[in-house]
Amino acid sequence: MQHLLSFRERDQALEKMAGDGIDVLVVGGGVTGSGVALEAASRGYSVGLIDKNDFASGTSSKSTKLVHGGIRYLPQFDFALVHEGLVERGLLARNAPHLVKPLGFVLPLYKENKRPMGTPIVPPFGIGMSLLMEAGLLLYDTMAGKLGIGRHKRISRDRIRELAPSLKQDGLTAAFIYYDGQTDDTLLTLSILRTAAERGAALANYVELQGFELQGGLIVAARVRDTVSGTTRLIRCKTVINAGGAFAGRIEEMAGKSTIVIRPAKGVHITVSRDALPISDHAVVLPETPDGRLLFLVPWNTRVTIGTTDTKGGDVDNPRADALDIQYLLETTNHYLDKKLSHADIISAWAGYRPLISASGAVGETKSLSRTHIVHDGPGGMVTITGGKLTSYRRMAQDTLDHIQRQRGQQVTHFTEHLALDGADDHVACSADITAAAHGFGWNDDVVRRLAQYGSESRKLLQWCLQDASLARQLASDLPYTFVEVRYACRHEMVVHLEDVMIRRLHVNFEDRSRGLGSMQKVAELMAAELGWSPAETQMQIDRYRRLVEADAKPLPPG
Repeated sequence: MQHLLSFRERDQALEKMAGDGIDVLVVGGGVTGSGVALEAASRGYSVGLIDKNDFASGTSSKSTKLVHGGIRYLPQFDFALVHEGLVERGLLARNAPHLVKPLGFVLPLYKENKRPMGTPIVPPFGIGMSLLMEAGLLLYDTMAGKLGIGRHKRISRDRIRELAPSLKQDGLTAAFIYYDGQTDDTLLTLSILRTAAERGAALANYVELQGFELQGGLIVAARVRDTVSGTTRLIRCKTVINAGGAFAGRIEEMAGKSTIVIRPAKGVHITVSRDALPISDHAVVLPETPDGRLLFLVPWNTRVTIGTTDTKGGDVDNPRADALDIQYLLETTNHYLDKKLSHADIISAWAGYRPLISASGAVGETKSLSRTHIVHDGPGGMVTITGGKLTSYRRMAQDTLDHIQRQRGQQVTHFTEHLALDGADDHVACSADITAAAHGFGWNDDVVRRLAQYGSESRKLLQWCLQDASLARQLASDLPYTFVEVRYACRHEMVVHLEDVMIRRLHVNFEDRSRGLGSMQKVAELMAAELGWSPAETQMQIDRYRRLVEADAKPLPPG
């Protein structure tokens, strides 16, 4: 295809699904559903994927953007979950090296900490706590085996000041560095989708599932509505895989009685500038919080992400960070800082829902629930995959297709363990080309690192900038996003609306104090040229995005 995964392919994909029918219909275009589509396509199935909104518009663009083993589950003795996460972390770093980079985490210990990292053991007077932490970090490294990305080490007080200059020094007894990975969750999801499309998967966002047709109690077709054109279609399929995340129960209910119990947990993050919170290229782990979680201070471009919370319940259709969430993050963070943050330092606050699995009738805090995933036989022959986390998306997809193939008596085959994602090939040379061109375009290191995340796809971006230097300009002077990425999003990431670029593809909505309103007009004009919008449609898109910004205005601090 000339423009793989563009708006043009969206219409073609819908026609293909409705006209020919497919083996597997995946409902949900987050990282889990994207992984399932790739897994099924790699095993030779004809695959379709739909999402009622944009790809990665839910939890998959609201994560802490970490690829990790889940170190906080070691004190819960959930070794299987941690090992799975560490293996998948290593596989993803190998299969998508342009998208996953090692990130060091500074872990300080203070005299006041009674249960740092949620440890179940409380040594008398804290004696031996640092040895206990070091043993846990050693276990974390060892469980990764050959797929490890860095070994932990104890660091000096001077090194702490260098790597985490904002941390308070009073009461500090020890500190360590351990390693996990960092990624752009939306870019990762789109890379998985492009890899699936290259293997024949038909993909379409903004397509709402309205119901199913059943014969003999089994699903034989799905009724869907294209929310862009308003047209409805019937997609005949042999198997429906429900990857709806927090909405998985609703999807099951369309085919019958749902038996799955999902307890959505709201995770809230706030974004501040590095001027407000000086930080190096290492993240910081706040070792103990009032509710027993871990809190991370993560460098992200010219910003710092602080999160996350774990609040049960809420409106999963409209995830919002409320005043109490923000107050919790500020107070907990400030407890460990010399220089205190205020509400005025917050650039944005954002929320998403994790689909945690619970036994029916279970009570308690969501932080105590495991992040393990389940493959579940739902009504109408539907197969539901839910739970888990971003890091384990590939394993979740593999387990889902294993389950289906075993049910059908087919030979189980694994391909994605060694399958490079789109952009991985020749990414080192492409990164070098970006670096070499940086001076001519006035790109700083942040822009170079950003463009390098496209891997071999960055060749297209560089070529376009050489043809039209205006595309090399940044949307905002203190953010690494460039206008050439807007063109790429239109041609290769199936954007439909202006907010698809401003919120997810480029994250300007979260990282710019004006929420992208300053660059909105120019972005809309470039999208109009790419997507063929009329002046009226362009203005409609601008008005739509402005309303979203106003509706999602930063919550006021509590009275």
